Amino acid sequence: MTTSAPQPTTATASVPDLSGLSYEQARDELVRVVSELEQGSNTLEHSLELWERGEALAGRCEEWLIGAKARLDAARARQQAAAE
Repeated sequence: MTTSAPQPTTATASVPDLSGLSYEQARDELVRVVSELEQGSNTLEHSLELWERGEALAGRCEEWLIGAKARLDAARARQQAAAE
């Protein structure tokens, strides 16, 4: 009889919706998660949960940064069009 290891959960199953977090909230929590991962955790499962949360938070930060870049690009384009 063989036993199999538990299957890791996916980020979408274990990480709540982060769409309501501001950039600063997501960044601050990501810093906390990274710090906790660096210190080591009690169990492998907890480390995996932290990793998944960190990946989701990093994705949320990236969404904000991409949006900010798009807004800056649009403002520059409007400014350039007005100057011409």
